[in-house]
Amino acid sequence: MTSLHLPLQFLHHPAPSGGPEPWLLVLMHGVGSNEQDLFGLAHMMPPQFHVLSLRAPYVLSPGSYAWFEFQVLADGGRRIDEEQERESRFLIGEMVTSASQQLGIPPERVVVGGFSQGGIMSLSLLFTQPEKLRAALVWHSRLLPEVVPHIAPPEAFAGKALWVSHGSADNVIPPSAAQATRELARGLPLALSGSDFPGAHEIRPAELQGTLAWLQALSAGEAPHAAAR
Repeated sequence: MTSLHLPLQFLHHPAPSGGPEPWLLVLMHGVGSNEQDLFGLAHMMPPQFHVLSLRAPYVLSPGSYAWFEFQVLADGGRRIDEEQERESRFLIGEMVTSASQQLGIPPERVVVGGFSQGGIMSLSLLFTQPEKLRAALVWHSRLLPEVVPHIAPPEAFAGKALWVSHGSADNVIPPSAAQATRELARGLPLALSGSDFPGAHEIRPAELQGTLAWLQALSAGEAPHAAAR
């Protein structure tokens, strides 16, 4: 098995050797969790994927990490630590580039994904550094207003893909956040997929099944057809 040397702590579920042309999926957990969280899904991913599950760099408490810290304001809005977010986005970009080079996987076969704050980071990376990857997988997340001014030119998104799914009763990040992300994405030349699913701030079986089908179609060279509602 390839021994990876990367700038963040991670867990690696390798793709089997001798199988289909390998892809790379980089997963990022939500605030207060760690790299073990989404790694439990690694064995369910299409077999052609190397799966890396990252640990965020900022320690909240033992075993509890964040990509950036934030405050919830009196009006329900959120004020993020912009310096931490930029640093995490830089580290993730470096990690994706280094891992893809060490594994011999080009950017057109790289997907980043995450839940909640991890999904925020995935979306931010796709929108600001699209040259590093093919697609982003965004579960129960939102687009940071602080990132919008730094979105790459529309032509940079030709051939890219984006999955956005959310819980219809999400009480942590409202479904309207996913709708706002989709509205912005529809103005870009990328393939948008995903929908809202029954449930709260959690990945339920139907949502996971839809995600896996999207990943399989993407890696098989098929245009994703799932409607983004």
